[in-house]
Amino acid sequence: MPTTRSSSTRRPRAKRSSREAPPPSVGFVSLGCPKALVDSERIVTQLRAEGYLIAPNYGDSDLVIVNTCGFIDDAVAESLDAIGEALAENGKVIVTGCLGARSGADGANLVTQVHPKVLAVTGPHATEEVMAHVHAHLPKPHDPFTDLVPDAGIKLTPRHYAYLKISEGCNHRCSFCIIPSMRGDLVSRPIGDVVREAGTLLAGGVKELLVISQDTSAYGVDQKYRTGFVDGRPVRTRMLELVRELGALAATHDAWVRLHYVYPYPHVDEVVALMGQDGVLPYLDVPFQHAHPRILKLMKRPASGEKNIERIRAWRAAVPDITVRSTFIAGFPGETEAEFDYLLDFLREAELDRVGCFAYSPVEGAGANQLPGTLPDEVREERRARFMQLQAGISARRLRRFVGREMRVLVDGVEQQDTGAVALGRTAMDAPEIDGVVRFTGSGRLPIGGFVRVRITGSDEHDLQGEMIE
Repeated sequence: MPTTRSSSTRRPRAKRSSREAPPPSVGFVSLGCPKALVDSERIVTQLRAEGYLIAPNYGDSDLVIVNTCGFIDDAVAESLDAIGEALAENGKVIVTGCLGARSGADGANLVTQVHPKVLAVTGPHATEEVMAHVHAHLPKPHDPFTDLVPDAGIKLTPRHYAYLKISEGCNHRCSFCIIPSMRGDLVSRPIGDVVREAGTLLAGGVKELLVISQDTSAYGVDQKYRTGFVDGRPVRTRMLELVRELGALAATHDAWVRLHYVYPYPHVDEVVALMGQDGVLPYLDVPFQHAHPRILKLMKRPASGEKNIERIRAWRAAVPDITVRSTFIAGFPGETEAEFDYLLDFLREAELDRVGCFAYSPVEGAGANQLPGTLPDEVREERRARFMQLQAGISARRLRRFVGREMRVLVDGVEQQDTGAVALGRTAMDAPEIDGVVRFTGSGRLPIGGFVRVRITGSDEHDLQGEMIE
């Protein structure tokens, strides 16, 4: 799982008299997935809206907030280490995020068991609760000159892309996952609020909206797809209508909409039909996890491998250049060699564009821990490596078809190499930090955070190379 440590730079303080104390400062450490990053952005935005400064280091902080991850054991260890470091360096720490919702062996809160000196602990998506604890330990300033937060809030991503979280929680009970126990059941945001936030982000210069949730396809299920309002217009709270609204908004700002965490339900076919129109990218991030029917049943996943193959074929028939990315687990408890070979056959047949694979890792509190047939670490890792070796060949073959084509590229920055500086960007196929990149050269103006045309001249297992078209 991706991990980020983020802190905002200090902006100039308003002029004050020599006797007036400076505004209180809060340090911030953000760990975990993009959904946790959005939680961090909301807390930082509220802090700035109330006049708190965001300190760049522990020494300048009056207290520190640590937003944690608690999904797998490595993430738990990293989060606990980050809390310990903040306590050692600063002493005043508020903990929030998924780890805050986890219990130890005796049922007590895990964070307070390990670090009893923390000021307070909350679970995920708890901005108001976090702010209440901040107010209790660091009274907010009363200075209107510090209330200079941009409309889109404080973002911890580069200014040209942003995550747009459309719901919290999940109704699935996958046996390897404890997210519902930490984040609860699905709670969809009102469609008017989501579209309004998207419009504000785009108006602020964002060129790529990355739509995230635990289950994007289930958006609105909890509300029985009730009618909401977007700019006074009645719009159903449903994935199809939401994507249509976001695409139309993106088109007016020459921007992209990218869909993540899309379960392969039948109605996703309707969303695929929108791809390539307006700003909706032909890209689906679908967490298949496995392909063998018995393993999927043990995982308590909602679809079969056979149906998934049929759906991928239908998507490609409708949108030939659609990018399908997915994640898988190798070495699940009880997985036989034959069942793993079945997964490899699925991979060969599906020819997915972008793939990640994890060796199964037990998570405290997950139902899969009770399943028989736990595999040795070396077997799990060996299967993961075999899986990724096969996918590397598939990916290389899929990318070669773009050599010689001109592609639209969103410029992320510049990378220093031995031969000099090379521009770095992404095509419609590539989500930031998890997919490939395009490295390209050119003598023209390089608009960081903007679009350019690139002629693709080469490819490898994951990335493309090219020349900017002047």
